[in-house]
Amino acid sequence: MTTPVKTPYSTIMGRAVRLRCPRCGGGKLFRTPFKMHEECSECGLKFNREPGFFLGSIYINYGLTALLMSITYVSLLLAGVASPQTLLWAMLAFCILFPLWFFRYARAFWLGFDQYWDPR
Repeated sequence: MTTPVKTPYSTIMGRAVRLRCPRCGGGKLFRTPFKMHEECSECGLKFNREPGFFLGSIYINYGLTALLMSITYVSLLLAGVASPQTLLWAMLAFCILFPLWFFRYARAFWLGFDQYWDPR
């Protein structure tokens, strides 16, 4: 009995960047900006495997938002680009808008990560 060849991690993450199915790379993950398809239209991979499956994507989204915000705020504050009050408002806007934009990618990365470590 032979073991199946594992898809390279870089290939799966490339599919995630393009918001495509992590298994086949053909089917789209999202039908609207915030609504996912139930399964891949090409290979039939079920995207939402169980209730709470995408909880991990929240950590990806939050972690990247906090990291980018912290580095940007401190860098711009030390560079004297703007006043602390101006930077505070800019970072507040960033903390609202970036997670909304990155939502789809966080889910795609989480799905790809899971597909790599627990292929279906």
